Amino acid sequence: MEENEKAEQINPTSEESTEIFENPGEGLEKATFAAGCFWGIEEAFRQVKGVVATAVGYSGGNFKKPTYEQVCTLNTGHAEAVRVIFDPKVVSYKTLLDVFWKVHDPTTKDRQGPDVGKQYRSVIFYHSEEQKAAALASKEELERSGAFKNPIVTEIVPVSDFYMAEDYHQQYFEKKGFLQNVLRSFKK
Repeated sequence: MEENEKAEQINPTSEESTEIFENPGEGLEKATFAAGCFWGIEEAFRQVKGVVATAVGYSGGNFKKPTYEQVCTLNTGHAEAVRVIFDPKVVSYKTLLDVFWKVHDPTTKDRQGPDVGKQYRSVIFYHSEEQKAAALASKEELERSGAFKNPIVTEIVPVSDFYMAEDYHQQYFEKKGFLQNVLRSFKK
């Protein structure tokens, strides 16, 4: 993908831009996924043509406005999640689901690589009945394909409140210069 096709550089924690992640505007849709540490997952979605903006945060828990430190205590119930704003005329939700399945191991409960804990669980947070149906169909198709020897443990649940993570977590790989490693692994 060309550099200029990448998701727009938006500071998701600024007051002016947080609105797009709740109310993306006419013609745009939102999707929310959890698949382990949100840094790499966000970067993978940022590379998809048609993704307008991304933000990392916390969702699926029972604690209002958690901090990273609070989520790490495992007492909030939140997962590290990525909110994706996309143009469905350019990229389908099914394509986003394909990216989701490719960038993590959906067969490990509460774990991705060296990251262990409920905050690293695999979750598709659907925003509509159409997204729910697409997510369920996608999961069933993947299970039937035999791509994984173990059962898929990904939760498919209605979206809950999404709380923006701290600014230093937003576009972390890009800020830290890890972008080339992500691109190399994504091309495999």
